[in-house]
Amino acid sequence: MYFEYEKRRPFSALLGKTLTDVVVSDNKDMITFKTADEEFVMLHDQNCCEHVSIDDVAGEWSDVIGSPIVMAEEVSSEDRQSWQEGPEHDYDESFTWTFYKLGTVKGGVTVRWYGSSNGYYSESVDFYQSK
Repeated sequence: MYFEYEKRRPFSALLGKTLTDVVVSDNKDMITFKTADEEFVMLHDQNCCEHVSIDDVAGEWSDVIGSPIVMAEEVSSEDRQSWQEGPEHDYDESFTWTFYKLGTVKGGVTVRWYGSSNGYYSESVDFYQSK
């Protein structure tokens, strides 16, 4: 799936919005966030020599649906000088852990993405407004 660069948004674009639904793709490479009148998509446009996917979801999506988002934060292993998490596999030449934290007054969800590559390709996750 391809999205235009101009439709790229920071994850914090969800702040103040009320989600009506969240859909995680079966192969764990895309999340769709729906509001009453907008839709956002989180994904990685895969190339050769790289793999980026959802490693874990902590929390219940029902905690972030139906109440305004008060926290929408992205934290990446690239943002820290000493990182606790190592590579998922010994053969990963380059890797990036990225955590996306969503919170409402009801609770929160943290999505952990893992990207690996030969070091020449992106391991980041993109966030787009799709409508």
